[in-house]
Amino acid sequence: MSPAIASQSGRTPLQAVVRWSGFALLAILAAAALTYLGDTGIYFLRGQPTDQVTVSRYMSAPLKGDKSVYYYEGTGPIPCSKSLFPQSGWQPCWYLRKHPLSAEQAAL
Repeated sequence: MSPAIASQSGRTPLQAVVRWSGFALLAILAAAALTYLGDTGIYFLRGQPTDQVTVSRYMSAPLKGDKSVYYYEGTGPIPCSKSLFPQSGWQPCWYLRKHPLSAEQAAL
């Protein structure tokens, strides 16, 4: 690296990359926070819209040797929120439609 480049900005190229990476990370975090806050605001302004999605339910029981057995419990509706992120303790409807299987751990 030539001394003229380092003396103009007072930073080495590595320091500049680290600084811009920090700005990029901060921008991504700010965008994610604004998206979540916007989704929550719209969810509550729309009156907490909910729906139900039918999913297949399974119960998972542990066995010896770190194995599990799954018992089919049938299909049933699960309440969901019409939003991008989980709201009011419910998963988003788009996620449940994409993952129609629900497995719960058996209580011992």
